[in-house]
Amino acid sequence: MSEPTGPSIDRDEVARFDRLAATWWDEAGPMRVLHRFNPVRLTYLRDTICRHLGRDPQAPSPLSGLSLVDVGCGGGVLSEPLARLGADVTGLDPAVTNIRIAQAHADEAGVPVRYRAETIEAVVEAGERFDVVCAMEVVEHVTDMPAFVRSACAAVKPGGLFFAATINRTMRSFALAIVGAEYVLNWLPKGTHDWERFVTPDELRDAVEAGGLTLTDTTGVVFNPLTGRWSAARDTAVNYMIAAEKRLP
Repeated sequence: MSEPTGPSIDRDEVARFDRLAATWWDEAGPMRVLHRFNPVRLTYLRDTICRHLGRDPQAPSPLSGLSLVDVGCGGGVLSEPLARLGADVTGLDPAVTNIRIAQAHADEAGVPVRYRAETIEAVVEAGERFDVVCAMEVVEHVTDMPAFVRSACAAVKPGGLFFAATINRTMRSFALAIVGAEYVLNWLPKGTHDWERFVTPDELRDAVEAGGLTLTDTTGVVFNPLTGRWSAARDTAVNYMIAAEKRLP
């Protein structure tokens, strides 16, 4: 399995996450923050998709019959629970070791996810389209955010949805997401983030609209140090998620 290439890929970022691949499913390891963050983003995805399609989010398989691609899936921490909700999930990641770890974990758990060491650009060029495209905690790690988002939007079927989660470029995000999370609390490996690559909501909205989609929601995500939990909020100064729709012709 060879490493894919693409205009938005940062080889240093791919290599760094490749080295961390074995730790993806260690809830006490370097990815522990992602595991704690997972419930709020999973709920956001499920509820937004169900509201868009008029489905019951509490149904046993609320995403049944929907094709979904998880771009930058890493070890599959989000892909697997989405598949458990009934979605037909494809996980993409340019780090080959991530894909091997993800597929092995899914196979052992008996969760039907297809993982591929490919880029979203290659998938779009091949003509594949999906009901839902997710790029969660990805846009701050690519070399050309607008171009990457345009490709992700191109992968959305008419009537489908695009989701992204990222970090705002503010002084508060520098203090909390980099100084606090990486250097003081050691929540994340040092060097995980580059503040200059953080993306403001306006920049992400512009990229989504350039991709032909309509932004339908922006939701902040905040951490409560008293409960140790993440939750959706109006505050988008640090972490936030967006949803966008590709209108039917």
